[in-house]
Amino acid sequence: MSFDDLTRQRAIIDRRALVAAIAQAVEAEGAASSRKTITGLLRAALDAGRAELAQRLLAKPAAGHEITHGHAFLIDQIIRVVHDHVTGDLYPVANRSSGERLALMAVGGYGRGEMAPHSDVDIAFLTPGKPTAWCEQVVESILYFLWDLGLTVGHSTRSLDEMVRQARGDLTIRTAILEGRYLWGDKDIHRQAETRFWGEVVPGSEAQFVTEKLAERDARHKRMGDSRYVVEPNVKDGKGGLRDLQTLYWIGKYVYRVRSAAELVDKGLFTAEEYSSFRRAEGFLLAVRCHLHTLAKRGEDRLTFDLQREVARRMRYSDRPGKSAVERFMQFYFLQAKHVGNLTGVFLAQMREQAAERKQREGLLQRFRRPREVEGYLLRGGKLSAPGDNWFREDPVRLVEIFALAEREGLEIHPETFRIIRRDAPLIHAETRKSERANAAFLDLLTGRRDPETVLRWMNEAGVFGRFVPDFGKVGGQMQFDMYHHYTVDEHTIRAIGLLSQIERGDLADDHPLATRILPGLKYRRVLYVAVLLHDIAKGRGGDHSVLGAEVAMKLCPRFGMTAQETRLVAWLVRYHLWMSATAFKRDLSDPKTIASFTEEVDDLEKLAQLTVLTIVDIRAVGPGIWNSWKRQLLSELYNYAEEYLRGGGDVQLQEKRLAAKRAEVRDLLGKQAHLLDELDARFDRDYWLQEPADIIAINLPHYAEAMRQKQSLAIHTAYYPARGATLITVMGDDHPGLFSRIAGAISLAGANIIDARIHTTRVGKAVDNFLVQDPLGKPFREEDQLARLKKSIEDALAGKIDIVPKLAARPLARSRAETFRVEPRVLFDNEASDRFTVIEVTATDRPALLNRLTRAMFEASLIINSAHITQYGERAVDTFYVTDLLGHKIFNKDRLAKVEAALLAAIAAGEPQGIAAE
Repeated sequence: MSFDDLTRQRAIIDRRALVAAIAQAVEAEGAASSRKTITGLLRAALDAGRAELAQRLLAKPAAGHEITHGHAFLIDQIIRVVHDHVTGDLYPVANRSSGERLALMAVGGYGRGEMAPHSDVDIAFLTPGKPTAWCEQVVESILYFLWDLGLTVGHSTRSLDEMVRQARGDLTIRTAILEGRYLWGDKDIHRQAETRFWGEVVPGSEAQFVTEKLAERDARHKRMGDSRYVVEPNVKDGKGGLRDLQTLYWIGKYVYRVRSAAELVDKGLFTAEEYSSFRRAEGFLLAVRCHLHTLAKRGEDRLTFDLQREVARRMRYSDRPGKSAVERFMQFYFLQAKHVGNLTGVFLAQMREQAAERKQREGLLQRFRRPREVEGYLLRGGKLSAPGDNWFREDPVRLVEIFALAEREGLEIHPETFRIIRRDAPLIHAETRKSERANAAFLDLLTGRRDPETVLRWMNEAGVFGRFVPDFGKVGGQMQFDMYHHYTVDEHTIRAIGLLSQIERGDLADDHPLATRILPGLKYRRVLYVAVLLHDIAKGRGGDHSVLGAEVAMKLCPRFGMTAQETRLVAWLVRYHLWMSATAFKRDLSDPKTIASFTEEVDDLEKLAQLTVLTIVDIRAVGPGIWNSWKRQLLSELYNYAEEYLRGGGDVQLQEKRLAAKRAEVRDLLGKQAHLLDELDARFDRDYWLQEPADIIAINLPHYAEAMRQKQSLAIHTAYYPARGATLITVMGDDHPGLFSRIAGAISLAGANIIDARIHTTRVGKAVDNFLVQDPLGKPFREEDQLARLKKSIEDALAGKIDIVPKLAARPLARSRAETFRVEPRVLFDNEASDRFTVIEVTATDRPALLNRLTRAMFEASLIINSAHITQYGERAVDTFYVTDLLGHKIFNKDRLAKVEAALLAAIAAGEPQGIAAE
């Protein structure tokens, strides 16, 4: 590693001046007594060097290589000065013995000369034999100086024999020494270490090293989310990050003996263009890492939401129509991560290919065997290989057809051919896009029955996908700056297509029984695949992406060769792809008006089936933990109600049919207690029977009967409710205004979140309120002590033992990741969504106790809440309430609605932390 390309080195650190100042301190105070003065001199030099490099980073915010080399250079000079002071002033030896020799070797990232501002300093101290007392004194003294400077030092002291023995048995040690660089001290020992490492450790272990390194990489990817498109990526260890590039270099150096990444070109593992891409991606990622360390003032490698905006600002990104600065920065980040993935694939495939060719040359029979052909392509090593370098230039349509062929036949593409594809992808122009052959091939791939997800991802990484479908290219690497969407738009879309394919093959029947049942009966199978492809195609354009996406569909579908009827259906699905989830999660499915309004737009069974599956794969592909049994249940209910409605019968007829079926189901569930149905029926009104699922009614009735028998004024029951992946809390007692608000506050104090609520008052004035709750991670409470704590909290709150409002206000709340964002609060009133209730939809930043504040505001505004439906989209909470006034009427008066809106906005503002950054 040479720092010759580092400009104005003396502005970073003037080593001569520092040495002179230390010599002056030693002369004035003595070697031992001057330690404090010398430490001060060293710290001042370190701080000044870091400040200089920080200024250079601001001046050249993408200069990753220069800044990381600068930090390594700075630490080099500090350590060299410390070493010379320790060996020359503190522990001088006139005539050292053969054992009193020491070499300092920089290892790891420091050895590569790549150090972010707060990177660890990794040093190997090497001795010819067992360390002598002098060696131990010198090492200890050097380390104490470095620790006093606040550096995080990783260190080892080994003899040459120990180094060889330990490197043979430990992959981490072997990798560290692989990147070893002479730092200071005895050069001869360092030369011996290099000679013995390459002569005694490496030979014969190359295959094992590659296998272990790739296994280590795969485990790291799995730990980090196994996608290079997670929206809070780890710049160092995440998929597509710096460690992936370093792994390539390690393997290249270990197997091919290269001394720099540039030499990988000479070995045929990279082309010159690919190496340039390597350097660009590496430089960008190093720069991002330096900005992260500078902002966090520590070794921070995770590009979290709160840091993304600041890094984007420092790297001089600005807002554009439809895209914020941070979204533009992150899109470029993901494009670099994609380049890293491309390079990794090419490198490893080429390495495997070279190994396979060597084996073939060793086998005499293979030498004369003609490779098999598939539609003009050679099969080399079982992979599709173009017959010549000009294959795609002669007919650019082949750039699409090869991927369709790969999917249909279940074959991989040869790495050399993949390189040619990436090189020739720019040949795709308007003529290719209009080609019937090309579009037919693309549609075959998209709707393939083997593994369209994997092959579409290859197509995307080769640069063909975005050029053949330019609208898709525009969302490549595009993220949404929020906590709900876990992946970039292109990755989310490809994952959704993969999920659709898996469901169709029957691989996810347990998770998605409804979709698995629906798919075989679809009339227009390929419509659904195209709709999944296009549902988010217009994100980032400014405006409603559903409306804009439908316009894109109307242009693209005819190009793909779809009929006018198919085109209209795709456009409709894209336009309304959020309609079903919004209805299921934010509306009362037991209200007949909800189903009637939903089916006004979804006016036939094919549309309903298509939209249901599209909704399921869209939600599931958002990210881990987003899909759950609660959402599955609600979507299934909406599908079943809508299907029933579309198959015929008026509202009243359907209600009567549904009520009769539910009563029969409850009777079966009650078994020996079925008599309760007749005994208690008169106490519960029609709304209760319509709104509650049969299994919850079968739970409520025995509890209600027992409370009557024991003459309890308050009965609380908590139980794990697996049907919706939540915990069911039932509160029965005397009804009074504000009860919902107090229960919500008590549940919040117990550390739970309400996801759904049904509020009922029996004909004799008793409250029967059912709440579905989860923990802050979206999981149910199921342990006995957890259920008991929930029950006790509600009992104490309703008995007046705790004053909820001040208790919630005083409760220390951990800083939420949602505080990085600010959702513009909004209150919407809808008097058309229900025949009996005014529907209030409140959108706000998700905060603990938000529901308690909202329900308290409605209580103080003299509103009665009939049901509540609570939905979170990352940092955004959308809470929907079905309410009436105290007389049971809807609220139409504009002045009254304005006062309710003001009260709800005030309640939201009261819970907002100060200093939230607006977006």
